[in-house]
Amino acid sequence: MSSSPPQGPRDYCGLVPISTEEARLLQEVVEDYCGLSHGLGSPFFLQRRIGPRLAALGLSSFYDYYHYLRYDPSGPRELEDAIERLTTHETYLFREKYQLDGFTNELIPELASRLASSRRLTVWSAGCSTGEEVYTIAMMLRDSVRLRGWSLRVVGSDISRKVIARARRGCYGPSSFRTTDPLHQRTYFREVEGGFEVREDLRAMCSFGQLNLLATDRYMVLGSCDVIFCRNVLMYLAPAARVRILEAFYDTLNPGGYLLLGHSESLLNLSTRFDLVHLSNDLVYRRALPP
Repeated sequence: MSSSPPQGPRDYCGLVPISTEEARLLQEVVEDYCGLSHGLGSPFFLQRRIGPRLAALGLSSFYDYYHYLRYDPSGPRELEDAIERLTTHETYLFREKYQLDGFTNELIPELASRLASSRRLTVWSAGCSTGEEVYTIAMMLRDSVRLRGWSLRVVGSDISRKVIARARRGCYGPSSFRTTDPLHQRTYFREVEGGFEVREDLRAMCSFGQLNLLATDRYMVLGSCDVIFCRNVLMYLAPAARVRILEAFYDTLNPGGYLLLGHSESLLNLSTRFDLVHLSNDLVYRRALPP
């Protein structure tokens, strides 16, 4: 049994307010597990997001919760739930359109020319949330005349089992279509009770799986990729986690493959093996082709 520090007056949810040391310990266990660091420096953020779990588990302090995560047999499953509470999953179809235009108008033609002999293309959406990015990529590939008759595969992964379940279902409300052309909505979705559902021909191109990006040894399950989208994910991770994941991305990409990050993310301050590629309105990163 763990021995909790002396306890003072109770506050949030009937619990003793989280101490600086308890916040540090929780930040440590979360960062070790998945690299997440954004927001975890705020004790109030941790208390507000994690506090209800202490009551549910019958624990009296955040120190006890830390020991539960570290040493209890149910700790790994509880840690997954904690990550759910500490992360957000806001996304929508055709997000950051300027970058998607670069993918469609500049990267797809290059890939189509270079991979013409195999006529196979695999794209991985790492940190796909509820799946809108995966289906967006699939629509763009299907729209490309250059890729007609190709074997096209789009894989989506996320650390959250809950959002992966929603992604597999592929049913979205109006907010997900805020920047979607009506023609795409009519062509690739059908109206159902509660929203719009992905049509089977598009769904057949896509697959989803739960994956902690820091578990880089599991990338081999995906197979090699030609493009990786990892947008607005690395910005929430600790520097060491970013470097580890980027190195694994590089090894997962086929030579000449591309990495696309979010508009507020950059590798400029990180030492990696990627080459910087200038598109008309964006910057992307590439695994070098052999000489």
